[in-house]
Amino acid sequence: MAESHSPTPTLSPTISTLHDTHSGFDWMVLVAAILCAFLCALGLNTMLQCVFQCATRVFTEPMQWIASRRLNSGLKKKEMVALPTSTYTHSGSPSSSPHSSCAICLAEFFDGDQIRNLVRSNHLSHSFLPA
Repeated sequence: MAESHSPTPTLSPTISTLHDTHSGFDWMVLVAAILCAFLCALGLNTMLQCVFQCATRVFTEPMQWIASRRLNSGLKKKEMVALPTSTYTHSGSPSSSPHSSCAICLAEFFDGDQIRNLVRSNHLSHSFLPA
């Protein structure tokens, strides 16, 4: 009967090693969560600084800000329609002509394509694209 009773101390070291590995994993998760929270707070801080700067600029200089936005907004519809248009005809090899592709979408022109000449930059674009 003394032989039937056997102690089980062999399970104790494996349980403690599993516990140590698990606690190491907890620290890794904790450090990763803190790092993630720090990066999110840094991004939020940067975004809020930008919002506050833009808001103060709008409230302190509204007319100058609106005028500068209008100046940098591109061509108006009437101005774009007034740009000269023509029909593209292929002349020579594509590498010899500097205007064989659209300056906006970068696609090659084909014979019969309606193209628009952008006067200031002297580039060509498809007439259906906004300039």
